[in-house]
Amino acid sequence: MASEDVKASESAVEKIVNLAEEAKLARQEIRPTSHAVITICKSLLAGGVAGGLSRTAVAPLERLKILLQVQNPHSIKYNGTISGLKYIWRTEGFKGLFKGNGTNCARIVPNSAVKFFSYEQASKGILYLYQQQTGNEDAQLTPLLRLGAGACAGIIAMSATYPMDMVRGRITVQTEKSPYQYRGMVHALSTILREEGPRALYKGWLPSVIGVIPYVGLNFAVYESLKDWLVKTKPLGLVDDSMELGVVTRLACGAVAGTVGQTVAYPLDVVRRRMQMVGWKDASSIVTGDGRSKASLEYSGMIDTFRKTVRYEGFRALYKGLVPNSVKVVPSIAIAFVTYEQVKDLLGVEIRISD
Repeated sequence: MASEDVKASESAVEKIVNLAEEAKLARQEIRPTSHAVITICKSLLAGGVAGGLSRTAVAPLERLKILLQVQNPHSIKYNGTISGLKYIWRTEGFKGLFKGNGTNCARIVPNSAVKFFSYEQASKGILYLYQQQTGNEDAQLTPLLRLGAGACAGIIAMSATYPMDMVRGRITVQTEKSPYQYRGMVHALSTILREEGPRALYKGWLPSVIGVIPYVGLNFAVYESLKDWLVKTKPLGLVDDSMELGVVTRLACGAVAGTVGQTVAYPLDVVRRRMQMVGWKDASSIVTGDGRSKASLEYSGMIDTFRKTVRYEGFRALYKGLVPNSVKVVPSIAIAFVTYEQVKDLLGVEIRISD
């Protein structure tokens, strides 16, 4: 009996030990999952902070750009970058410089968060497939593959937040003398839905999708490729012994990336803004000088918008607002990239954009 009791006790102890081991293994399996969720949240937060900060810093130039894009050539109010900013300040005051920025931040924070996160996930997926295809586990993303990952990220983020961009565009072009005012983001959304229907929230979506491919794709591709080139070649001592680029150098990389991307995609941005105004009964008075000279804003689609813009205003009209946009986009993109990486460093996220 004693022998049987001992055996029973040993068996019970063995079961307890086995259960403890299983519980330990289960915890080890769960831990990476919870860690991954925390990492994702931190990455999204970093992207959101980067987007909000970068856009607020250049909000006056952003508003002037949109006003120039939709301005009627026969009733010029905003003539150049400096004079345009002065006119806004004189007629609408300090608040006028930041009109639409609240809606823009409400859009750009989730947009930027989704975009950076989508880029990281797309990069990992594309890199994995590329390594499997080539049979080289040490293979790295090429500039073309980075462009593809950036394009995917841009399309996903833009599509998810496009109605906010549509509303922001209309709020931005309002002036104090406009015959009808959208009182804010919610009022604008409800008014557009009531008067024009749900499809109106996606006016200009097609040129946005087409434009986001070279714009966001080139931003990421140029930024990452330029960083890799600097790390490998170490020109002018820009890379320290830890193989890390300084903040100023990364700002310069972001500036170059922003310049290339926005120049290629800019005509599509002009077309998008003009399409967003179609169907708004007070749009012609707003974009042509507060009702003093009416002009048709009817475009039947992307091609028709291109055709009419070039026919009546010339090819240069496709680059209206390019100067303030260039001044805006360079620091905006640069601040976004650097802020994103700095916030991730502060949050202790080890995954880098270039991984």
